[in-house]
Amino acid sequence: MVGGEPRHVMSYMQDFLFAPEQAGQPVSALSGGERGRLMLARALATPSNLLVLDEPTNDLDLETLDLLQEAVADYPGTVILVSHDRDFLDRTVTSLLAAEGDGQWVEYAGGYSDMLAQRGAPLSARAKAERPAEPRKAASNPRPSAGKRRLSFKEKHALETLPARIEALNREIVGLRGKLGDPALFARDAAAFSATADALAAAEARLGEAEDEWLALEMLREQIEG
Repeated sequence: MVGGEPRHVMSYMQDFLFAPEQAGQPVSALSGGERGRLMLARALATPSNLLVLDEPTNDLDLETLDLLQEAVADYPGTVILVSHDRDFLDRTVTSLLAAEGDGQWVEYAGGYSDMLAQRGAPLSARAKAERPAEPRKAASNPRPSAGKRRLSFKEKHALETLPARIEALNREIVGLRGKLGDPALFARDAAAFSATADALAAAEARLGEAEDEWLALEMLREQIEG
């Protein structure tokens, strides 16, 4: 039973891009993308109204990413996603919770791009309003203007170069996912499969760090420019 309707296991497997002859294949022989599809198929076959996915796009090939996107869109209940994949968030979510620092979490309508559009001047103004007031000094002893915070040369350079680095990492991740999507890779060369999976995990970790760094610097720039 899937979604309250009876389904033959072969028919259900074909929905997740599995060939009928793979029904008796051991899980250890599946590629990373196939394992991802299998986990997704098992999760969606279980009756539920809440689905929690932690970095669901990791180790998935392009076909499985499309399948996951459709599954999330068609899911009848609530889906909670934790992901660094900005494009996937833009295509699937209706609201986004983002950490704004100092223990603050803010909900934005829409996906990642919508969050960036909503963040900025309103957020900076709110941050200024919430900042504790500084004690006033006598007019004869004004606060020196030299103390105004500015981006350092290193911060400016990082803000300018991080987008290209993030784009390069995204291209690298797409290439590695494509290699793992080869269904014969594991059987042909298990060591190469493991090395590619490790490289993908490392690239995704670097991407997450680069995105977090860019976001922090962009928020700092917006706060300084007011």
